[in-house]
Amino acid sequence: MMGLNIFLFPLQTVNPSDFQYFTKGGGTSSPVATIIFVVVFALAIGVIVLINNRNSSGTKGTGKAKGTGGGGGGGGVGPKLFSGFAFNRLARNIGLDNDQIKMLNFVFRSDDVVDPEKSINTPALLDRHFRKAYRIIEQSSGSEQETQNRLFVLFSTRNILENSMIGSIGSTRQLKDDLTLTLTYGKEKINVNVLSTKTELLTVEAPKTVLGSQIKIPKGTRLSALFFTKNNKGFSFETRVAGYAVMHGHPAMQLAHSNQLRYLSQRRFKRKQAVIACFMFLVYVEGGGKKQRLVVDKRRLTGNIADISVGGCSIKTTTSVQVGARFKIEFAQGENNVAALGQVLRTNRTGVNTIIHVKFLKLSQKAMNIINAFVYEYAHE
Repeated sequence: MMGLNIFLFPLQTVNPSDFQYFTKGGGTSSPVATIIFVVVFALAIGVIVLINNRNSSGTKGTGKAKGTGGGGGGGGVGPKLFSGFAFNRLARNIGLDNDQIKMLNFVFRSDDVVDPEKSINTPALLDRHFRKAYRIIEQSSGSEQETQNRLFVLFSTRNILENSMIGSIGSTRQLKDDLTLTLTYGKEKINVNVLSTKTELLTVEAPKTVLGSQIKIPKGTRLSALFFTKNNKGFSFETRVAGYAVMHGHPAMQLAHSNQLRYLSQRRFKRKQAVIACFMFLVYVEGGGKKQRLVVDKRRLTGNIADISVGGCSIKTTTSVQVGARFKIEFAQGENNVAALGQVLRTNRTGVNTIIHVKFLKLSQKAMNIINAFVYEYAHE
């Protein structure tokens, strides 16, 4: 009898005699019953209007998302700008766990991202989003431990994205012009720039010697090719020389396209070149069995860190160091002092210096966050 459209009729048009159907025997209702019914009727209309208003406001997408990011606060951020279902599926495919998915959601909403997949496949955009989130977390009013926990999840998420295969290249037809290929021809490594990928053949610069003369590789010769994308992902493929041509007035070599590109594994953690003074203290084991303990020698060696990641570093020093030796390594990064326990994996002699390659065995969460902030260049200048 009464549908949802009943709220369109104003209350003042209602006559008590209209409700005689509800009275006993169909007679005129008593004043008390009429008042009660009108009150109930008004309440019902109010509830319907309230529900309609809430539903309409809920579809406007103006709700604020809570700062998740691996547990802890962070305040409200921007509106819901992308599909939660599509985002979660994308994040799962990358290999993120629940805390990392929450963190990535926080990162993207903090910078009003509307196209997560584009951001993931664009290193400059991705770092812009993560840099902003890094500063938000750093400036949060949480405890020191909570801040370090959230930064740890932030960088673990960023590292997985660094090594993800989302948007990887599956064919040489997807290569960009001006990309540099490294061709292996016999024992030679030859670098050539890609000129065009849009035709049936992959056209590159004609290879040249260091003196500028053209290297004429016979037609049909099989070659191995290697290249790196802008986000430092390496790929290799096999091809063959299909012929030669002239492009833009310059000699060019034509190669067969390939749909079988191999992804080259890379370092587990992003590494950055550096020149950081450090101290090294030899660490040795004292005692046996359950009474074993690590003892740090008081003698101090000096060196310079040449590159670093949260997985290890390379140190240039004038001191001879044995492979397998363990060291406590100390250095300053900005206003912070960092200490790590490391083990020498290999050494290289270069003149009077020795380059030692160290794997970190023990590193605090805060130290990892400091190193990652340096590697990804998120720290304040």
